Amino acid sequence: MAMEIGQKVKVRRIRDRVSAKTVNQIKKNPVGTVADYKMVDGSGVGCVVKFDNGFATWFFEDELEPAE
Repeated sequence: MAMEIGQKVKVRRIRDRVSAKTVNQIKKNPVGTVADYKMVDGSGVGCVVKFDNGFATWFFEDELEPAE
């Protein structure tokens, strides 16, 4: 699944690498916009997602799904 910059996405799961504050913000509104890409390891790419409240963080692609 390829995400594109500007695409609306929904966080479908959260891995352990994020803080409790981040989890709480995402639970309030799990829909955001892909703002950029992030190299996460030697062969993977993540997506930087920006939420309506201005908060932004990155996710692996398998943590996201297209928003409807």
